[in-house]
Amino acid sequence: MSIQLRSASYFVLAALLDGELHGYVIIKRVEALSDGSVRLAAGSLYAVLDRLAEAGLVEVVSEEIVNGRARRYYALTADGGTALQEEAARLAAAAKVVTNATARRRAINTAVSPA
Repeated sequence: MSIQLRSASYFVLAALLDGELHGYVIIKRVEALSDGSVRLAAGSLYAVLDRLAEAGLVEVVSEEIVNGRARRYYALTADGGTALQEEAARLAAAAKVVTNATARRRAINTAVSPA
């Protein structure tokens, strides 16, 4: 699959790792998982969810009416789980360049060594 996720999309997918959730809980979980660095308003969340659903990464699994309003529950699809794992691996590798001097030197030496 190998797509690069925006920060909001990454944390929305991560919020759904442990099961289906509705919008308000997704917003709160995203904020907690990102240590407050990603804060989504309802409109922003649903735009992200629509894009992720269009890409086949999340799906609506149920809907109920609460206080006269529809409450949709979203879940990660198999492709969504794969995309999230791939993005986590990509981010870990990118962080390693900064946090691991040996890996950084190895990459630099490989890049400048004659073939």
